[in-house]
Amino acid sequence: MRLHTAVILIACLVLTSCQTLSKEECAVADWRVIGEQDGASGYNPRDRFANHVKACTKAGVAADQTLWYQGYQQGLPRYCTPRNGLTVGSQGKSYANVCPLDLEPGFREGYDLGRVQHRKRSEISTLESRISAIEQEIRSDEDLIRTGKEDRRTIERRIDENRWKIRDLERDIGRMQSDLRRIEDDMDDFRYSYAPRG
Repeated sequence: MRLHTAVILIACLVLTSCQTLSKEECAVADWRVIGEQDGASGYNPRDRFANHVKACTKAGVAADQTLWYQGYQQGLPRYCTPRNGLTVGSQGKSYANVCPLDLEPGFREGYDLGRVQHRKRSEISTLESRISAIEQEIRSDEDLIRTGKEDRRTIERRIDENRWKIRDLERDIGRMQSDLRRIEDDMDDFRYSYAPRG
């Protein structure tokens, strides 16, 4: 019985997470405005509109694809800027290849640079997690020494090995942080080159 209830709850969560609009929102929808917001957010147009249709069909409301698409096209240039590409990439978000040909190169340049920064940060975070795990092992071994449950020399050797591992990882992190600083300098230069001139 509990398993059945859990399956129903999970199914409900999955269904509501795909629902883009509530019944009330469908009833008063301005499809051009919704499309513009979706374009400015860089959603995949086919998937996003299909989700709107699904949500509003349940509410008994027909989605207006023409108005939505007009709005989507108006919103897209706000998404497809080089500086926004940098932001989207650095946040680790995916890109649905939605930018028009004339805007694609600038967006893509920013996006790719942002992705490099995101990957480097992820690598550093992974190594920091490994250090934390090794530090926990050292603490456990130090507890074992206090209790005298294992051979002291064996434990001390293991602790020394783990401290060397930490030093190696810290060296790797130091190199990666230098790389990250260079990447972030490149990002600052990129932002400056696309800053609004007034």
